[in-house]
Amino acid sequence: MRIAIYPGSFDPPTFGHLDIVKRATTLFDKVIVAVGNNTSKGGFLSVTEREEALRAATSGMATVEIASFNGLLVEYCRERGAEFIVRGLRAVTDFDTEFQMSITNRQLEPGIDTVLLMTKWEFGFISSTLVREVAQLGGDLTKFVPEEVLPVIQMVLKNRAR
Repeated sequence: MRIAIYPGSFDPPTFGHLDIVKRATTLFDKVIVAVGNNTSKGGFLSVTEREEALRAATSGMATVEIASFNGLLVEYCRERGAEFIVRGLRAVTDFDTEFQMSITNRQLEPGIDTVLLMTKWEFGFISSTLVREVAQLGGDLTKFVPEEVLPVIQMVLKNRAR
């Protein structure tokens, strides 16, 4: 079984993230979308909220599992039996960072390969940072995030307004 892990912060999940997940399912038998739990960073959505949003957005994808992890990604890959890491690229500026991470992971665990997928051009401008800013300023998110993600973001904004 070819298992891949697609790690990220997914804070919040966007159409670009979902595009990478969908295309990864055509390449691998199982895709684990893994929310990194970085306790030193405060998030817009909690890890649990990100997982909830991702589960809702991928509910029709039978070979996708949503999870979270702490620590080194390659250690998590070993624990889950994954031999591949999937990463998305929006623009050429993403390549340098992804290249460095790929080489570092390869040094830590030579048996794990990184697969870089370009997002569709129409999602190349979308970032979670942009989505958070639009959300906090009350803008329309329907062009940036799957409809299943909207209720999670709206709930967070509502709770913060209290």
